[in-house]
Amino acid sequence: MFTGIIEEVGKVVVAGQKLHILCQKVLQDARQGSSIAVNGVCLTAVDIQPDGFWSDLSPETLARTNLGALRQNSLVNLERPAVVGDRLSGHIVQGHVDGTAEFLTLAPLTEGNWWLTVRIPRDLDRYLILKGSVTLDGVSLTIASLEGEIAGVAVIPHTYENTAMREYRAGAAVNVEVDVIGKYVEKLSASR
Repeated sequence: MFTGIIEEVGKVVVAGQKLHILCQKVLQDARQGSSIAVNGVCLTAVDIQPDGFWSDLSPETLARTNLGALRQNSLVNLERPAVVGDRLSGHIVQGHVDGTAEFLTLAPLTEGNWWLTVRIPRDLDRYLILKGSVTLDGVSLTIASLEGEIAGVAVIPHTYENTAMREYRAGAAVNVEVDVIGKYVEKLSASR
């Protein structure tokens, strides 16, 4: 389990079915087999090196997430799993991406704040609620507006400066994980 609070922005060295990422902080207590969220996708670190790690990507991961679009020098959001007993600063994030949204805009507001909009896939829209949680590329965010399939979130300066979102370009795919509680409620309600 993760929280959506990004610890570090890593840099891709090798992309594809074998992914090599340069980083430091998320390696502090990592060992072979550790989970690390990369753009919100829970990956297994199969080889830990002093300056980064390697992961294998399955065809499912490449098809369902934006990790297949990564290239050398791409920036990625990184987070280690939550530790039992720690505070849950973001929200419950599984690292199991539900799909990708289309990045639309990242517009400056006042005082270093930003307004980010994405086009959410129709099959995920039912899980989004105003003031509810959503994870975009591993970042825990609060939905501030919903207009049809367009979701808007406010981004504070700390999040902008400490994530890869400052590199986003219009039309890019952004990983989306909806709040898992909504999915469970839907399934339980349907079985009645």
